[in-house]
Amino acid sequence: MPADTKEIPAAAPKQGQPVTHTLTVLFNDQPGVTRTLTAADGTSILHALLENGIHLQHNCGGVCACSTCHVIIKAGMENLPDMSEAEEDQLDEAIGLTLTSRLGCQSKLRGDVTVLIPQQTIFGGK
Repeated sequence: MPADTKEIPAAAPKQGQPVTHTLTVLFNDQPGVTRTLTAADGTSILHALLENGIHLQHNCGGVCACSTCHVIIKAGMENLPDMSEAEEDQLDEAIGLTLTSRLGCQSKLRGDVTVLIPQQTIFGGK
C-alpha cells in the first residue's frame, strides 16, 4: 500500500443487524463465470446458493445423508466449522473428492468463502 494511503477498517454491524459474509461462487462447467453473494452468519453454503437461485444438487434434502451437495472450497476454509465425522463419512462417497471438499449442507458460513461447484451433470442433469 502506498505511504500516502490509509486502510479504512470495515464498519462493524449496528446492534440488531445480522452479520453477513461474502460467498464467491465459481462454476466448473462455466470457466470464468463468478457470482458473489451475501449470506447471514451461520447460513449453509447449500442454503445460500439456493436462496440466490443457484442450483446445487441435494438429493437428501440437505441433511448429510448423501454426497450430492459436494463443493470444493477454494478460499476461506478457516471460515467454516470443522468437519463432523458424519460429513467425513458422506464425503467418502463424493465423486471428484479433493483435499478441500466439503458438503454444502454442512458448511455454515462464519466468514468469507470462495467455493467451486463441481460438475453436476453426473447426477442426471442440472
